[in-house]
Amino acid sequence: MLLDCAIIGGGPAGLNAALVVGRGRKQVMVFDDEMPRNRVTQESHGFITNDGMTPFEIRQAGEADLQNYPDIQIKRSRIVEIQNHEDNFALLTQEGERFEAKKIILATGLQDILPEMKGIHEVYGKTLFSCPFCDGWELKDKPLALIAENQRALHMAKLLSNWTKDLIVFTNGQQVLAEEEKALLSAHSIQVIDVPIVAIHHDNGQLRSLQLANGEIVIREGGFVASDFKQSTPFAEKLGCQMTKNGGIETDILGRTTVSGIFACGDNLGGPAQLVLAAAAGSQAGMGVIHELVQEEFQQKTSL
Repeated sequence: MLLDCAIIGGGPAGLNAALVVGRGRKQVMVFDDEMPRNRVTQESHGFITNDGMTPFEIRQAGEADLQNYPDIQIKRSRIVEIQNHEDNFALLTQEGERFEAKKIILATGLQDILPEMKGIHEVYGKTLFSCPFCDGWELKDKPLALIAENQRALHMAKLLSNWTKDLIVFTNGQQVLAEEEKALLSAHSIQVIDVPIVAIHHDNGQLRSLQLANGEIVIREGGFVASDFKQSTPFAEKLGCQMTKNGGIETDILGRTTVSGIFACGDNLGGPAQLVLAAAAGSQAGMGVIHELVQEEFQQKTSL
């Protein structure tokens, strides 16, 4: 069967895209390998009607909504290759199955690249986070750490001062802040420590302190990390899609990439990482797919 649309990724972006395409009376299949970026997150925030739910609960609720539409299918499988043919796309799964679709929506998300230090994976998603808009409220007024090895250090420090006045920036030995930037932060009672971090100490994920290479131990109760990221899959670049300067996929307002027939939505666009924004981008991409399919149907009938 030739699908009208294949969606790679079953997070809020992919599910919302499927909802729009399915309600547009088109055959759509969501391919989901159940390895979302937020799988370590205990609670999601900032998404109205879903505030405080786990990402898993939000996905379950989203999938339940899709069951009302017979044209939407969800397949628990990982896509390993996408081939761009002249009239459609061929998708190959890890199990060796082959599917064909007129349109592709990449909702594959990103992968965080965390700094190399002992203990960071045990606290990440529990008391160390990446987005203050998502988790700043829960850590408000606490003594916090900002681990930042990149040029986002100054911006993140300024932003976090909105939630706490007890903030220390740890650059983990990287000289990412100029002296005038350190002076600016110091004027706002934000200390900068350039000594490398040896380990993060915690109790079952509750951050307690950071141990530095000089032997110093700095007590903190939580924090944020200005992590780098990479695309979760290589599909966009392999298919020739234009990428943005920060590594996201370039799209227009309806999720269209620079390659005809390929759409993208969600975290893989490289913008702010929030579930509500990912879902909104999925809706836009879904509308983009419907626009193109309808237009193509008119063109085909006109040419007969």
